[in-house]
Parts: sequence; structure tokens; C-alpha cells
Amino acid sequence: MTLHHLTRATLAATLIASFSHAALAETPADVQVPDGNTIALETVGVGAITYMCETKDDGNMGWVFKGPHAALNDSDGSQVGSYYGPPATWEALDGSKITGTQLATAANGDGNIPLQLVEANPAEGEGAMTGVSYIQRLNTQGGVAPDVACDMDHDGATAVVTYQADYIFWTAE
Repeated sequence: MTLHHLTRATLAATLIASFSHAALAETPADVQVPDGNTIALETVGVGAITYMCETKDDGNMGWVFKGPHAALNDSDGSQVGSYYGPPATWEALDGSKITGTQLATAANGDGNIPLQLVEANPAEGEGAMTGVSYIQRLNTQGGVAPDVACDMDHDGATAVVTYQADYIFWTAE
């Protein structure tokens, strides 16, 4: 059984056409990028997160995160890369890619995955991801585990939940 929440049309209708530096100023302190970094690339990720109904580490049944898959689009709506995992990987169309280590998250309202700050590992390949030091996930919409039954009767069910988020890539100055 696969469940789909929200529609791509809904997300496409809310696609952010331009990025707001004012929004960066309002970012919670926990997910602020340290001084000494500058924005290298701003994208909007539009995609889905997969969850599976299974027994969690605590022995209870629940929806378990399995991974994201999203297109990374520029401010004109043209795809410039992809985001997928695990592990969380941001890949530019030129083939350069990065993974990273989550440093912090901050809540972003009911029904939305949290905001996030990730420290980037060195890039694989040469290109747009070369030199990226941090990735911020901001302006999240959707993406949380579904609010539907997950019990022994649903063991192994998957849920694909659509989401959108801004991914801001930073480099050291």
C-alpha cells in the first residue's frame, strides 16, 4: 500500500519564484550559518519523502523515515540539481555532489519538516558543489510522516509525502 499526501500541482502552485534575503534574517539562531560564509547557490527543492510503517527501535509501530527525492530548481524554476538519500546527498547537474552532517534543526509549524543546518563534507567532483561549507533548509512546506494508521495490519506499508523547501548553499569567504 502506498499513500500520497498533497499533490505536485499544489506544491508547484506555491513554488517560490524568488528568494528573500529578509527571510534569512528571520531564520532561528539554531540554523543560522556561522559568520565567514557567503551564499553560493539558492534553490527550491520540490519532491517527496518516503516513510515506511514498521517496528521502531522502541518496539512500537510507527512511520519511519526512509529517504527524500527532490528536484533542486533555481529561481526561474529550471532544475539545477537533485537531492536524494540516504545518505542525504545534494547533486548538481554537472555531477558534483556533497553529503553532510546535520548540526541543528528548528521547528517550522505543524505539518512541515523542520528547518535544518548541515555542515557539508568535501565535494565529490568539480562543479557547483565544490567549496560548499553549509546547507540550510528553510521555508519548509509539508513532508512530515502521514497522520494515518501504522499498526501490525499496515506493517510494511509505504507513504510518499510531497514537500518543498529552500536549500541555500554556502561557501567560506
